[in-house]
Amino acid sequence: MSKSFIRSSSIVSAMTFISRILGLIRDFVIARLFGANELTDAFLVAFRIPNFFRRLFAEGAFSQAFLPILAETKANNNDQEVRLVINHISTKLLSVLMIITLIALVASPLVIFIFAWGFYFKADPYQFQLTTDMLRITFPYLLLISLTALSGSILNTYDNFTVPAFTPVLLNISLILSAIYLSKFFDNPIMALAWGVLIGGILQLAFQIPFLRKIKKLPKLQFGHHKTIDTLKKRMLPALFGVSVSQINLLVDTMIASTLIAGSVSWLYYSDRLLELPLALIGIALATVALAKLSNYHALKDTENFIKTINKALIIALIFGLPACLGLILYSKELIMTLFQYGEFSVNSAIKTSYSLQAYGSGLMAFIGIKIFAPIFLSRGDTKTPVKAGVVAMLSNIILNLILVQFYGHIGLAAATSISALLNASILYFFLIKQSIFKFDAAFYKMLTKVIFAVIIMSSYIIFFDSSIEAYSESILIDRCALLFKSIGISASIYFLSLFIFGIRFKDL
Repeated sequence: MSKSFIRSSSIVSAMTFISRILGLIRDFVIARLFGANELTDAFLVAFRIPNFFRRLFAEGAFSQAFLPILAETKANNNDQEVRLVINHISTKLLSVLMIITLIALVASPLVIFIFAWGFYFKADPYQFQLTTDMLRITFPYLLLISLTALSGSILNTYDNFTVPAFTPVLLNISLILSAIYLSKFFDNPIMALAWGVLIGGILQLAFQIPFLRKIKKLPKLQFGHHKTIDTLKKRMLPALFGVSVSQINLLVDTMIASTLIAGSVSWLYYSDRLLELPLALIGIALATVALAKLSNYHALKDTENFIKTINKALIIALIFGLPACLGLILYSKELIMTLFQYGEFSVNSAIKTSYSLQAYGSGLMAFIGIKIFAPIFLSRGDTKTPVKAGVVAMLSNIILNLILVQFYGHIGLAAATSISALLNASILYFFLIKQSIFKFDAAFYKMLTKVIFAVIIMSSYIIFFDSSIEAYSESILIDRCALLFKSIGISASIYFLSLFIFGIRFKDL
């Protein structure tokens, strides 16, 4: 179990790393060519809306409700029944998504008004109209990426984690090429980004089809009713809210940010993108593998490996997540300047983005905790508990948003999201203990103590010996990258050397 879990997690992390690096290159290109202004705000809103629904219908509630059902069917039934379940659920998902997409295309102005009402009330109506036009292009991406996520869940169930983890690379490539080349063919070049999203969605879905055919699990249209549809609805409907609270919080941030000064949406977006790098490499990678394996162990009633999988995920998250959290905070300015402060992306935008990155970064461990804790409940078919935690977290986020935005602007929105994530993770852990499912043991607390001391040593080096922000402001891209790699390399070496001195051996993990 242990080697299989680590190997699968490593594969997902490696593929995700490639995707996220390309994602950073994508954001670098967009920032350099288009900056952070009312036009980029318009595109980011038009992109974030289908992305929000994507987290519900794709990687979020649907995948985490569907995968345990598929695992149970695979463990207890023949191959013909497995294909029947896949066909019925795929057909139902496709039908629902086509209806939602059609409604969104027709009612695009209303959708933009709901999700970014600040654009509607601005003196110049151009931003609102531009966002509406781009949404009509980007929204079909929801249908494509949701079917891609369904395909990924099937492949994960059959222990193929590489293909689904690599697939997001195609979206980043599409956006990069669209920004550089396709933009030349539009009167308003930023429209090319909307088309890049749609093209990327087509490529992602097409890429997975051959692998589904290889295992003979390519979905086919199967109308009618199947008992697993009822099970899926029962598990998914509450999970639509509970699992995707962080995305709802980010969307609320966008709504309120649309009422702030131009650039606010972009500042939050770029800082969130940097947060997503360690979150994807650690939290999402672990959650993806953990859900598949926990679902299988629960279906097989293998309690021992069920608990071992949770422990393994938490220890890996702790060792890599805590230093990443401090790194985002302490290197926020250096990261933003190195990645984005070029061309149309001004010094002021870099500073504003670094502040919201610090606020988001402080909540990294909470975000990772949610990614690990929620699948524990979902693998057992319990979608109600994440909802209870999600309701409290979302309400607290809205209240904190309304309070903190008055004093700190867009930074307050990021801080509110991190605080609500901490509350969400804490409630989930409380219910894990209350339901006698899992609790931290003595070995975990011993590991936590060692990691904290190692992080303190690493942070001391950064604060007292690596403060060279002036060098970044005076350097070009290559020099900034060299400075950043050197700083991160030395900091990471100090951290892992400290862990070694404290007796932690990765071969023992």
